[in-house]
Amino acid sequence: MSNQPRKIKTSSELNRGKPVKLQGKRVVTNPIRNPRKKIEINPISSNSRPQNNNFSHPSLSTKPAEDSDLIYGRHPVLSALQNQRGLNRIWITTRLRYDPNFHHLLLQAKENGTVIDEVEPKRLDQITNHCNHQGVAAQIAPYTYIELPDLIEQAKSVTDPVIVVADGITDPHNLGAIIRTAEAIGAQGLVIPQRRASGITSTVVKVAAGALENFSVARVVNLSRALEELKTAGFWIYGTAATGSEPLHTVNFSGPIALVIGSEGEGLSMLTQRSCDVLVSIPLQGKTPSLNASVAAGMALYEIYRQRSLNTLHLDKLQKTSLKK
Repeated sequence: MSNQPRKIKTSSELNRGKPVKLQGKRVVTNPIRNPRKKIEINPISSNSRPQNNNFSHPSLSTKPAEDSDLIYGRHPVLSALQNQRGLNRIWITTRLRYDPNFHHLLLQAKENGTVIDEVEPKRLDQITNHCNHQGVAAQIAPYTYIELPDLIEQAKSVTDPVIVVADGITDPHNLGAIIRTAEAIGAQGLVIPQRRASGITSTVVKVAAGALENFSVARVVNLSRALEELKTAGFWIYGTAATGSEPLHTVNFSGPIALVIGSEGEGLSMLTQRSCDVLVSIPLQGKTPSLNASVAAGMALYEIYRQRSLNTLHLDKLQKTSLKK
């Protein structure tokens, strides 16, 4: 066998690109390479960048998300200012800035580090995605939850307190409506689970219409454990369930109460139902099988306080009768 190397064929021959052996080494002659695509990069000129002179905060897009930190509307922002809620920035029209209801509070907020921006209504339209901002919007600091033992202690400062417990409410509009109703009727606070449920977002703050400034919310890891803690503190646990429960108007609500409201679609979980002392239902006469969670919460809360108001009026009448005698 000869040790002479084999002839390497030129690129003009048909078998170009086939490997040949040259003294025990593998060589590829004129390999066929795919031509690289030429990528053209067009430089961005300074004139092509959108100009934005009124608003330069990078964390807010023109379309607020459900869980963004933006609130808007006169009442929500005014309530946040009055209760010295943590606000990072406020966008307000010139006309509203010098309104007597806002002017002093804005000066106080500015002293506390809040940035105040005077903007045109069109800019507020962009920030709030053309929602009804009423001339003012604000970027709120993250909501500060209260610990459950602190909520219980705070609630028991009044006679026969009521705490609402939301079991898996995922819709922030429903949660905000529950908070608004609960605070308006007179409940002392709310308990929500940390997982698979809505937290206190800007949408919740907006729908609550200022109620959160006077209403405490506790967020717990384990809802069943929280219900047991409420029981230990002397609360009776009433859960709302569509079937297998006592009609709402037949239940005698007395003493400290924890009212549990189920989620929009599933209602109360089985684990939560087992933790309840009594399951109550709202009798329905129409063909609609269920109620919205916030509506059910409002009706149950109203029944609780209706019974208490009747008892209070009855006691007042007895005292006045005894005084006349």
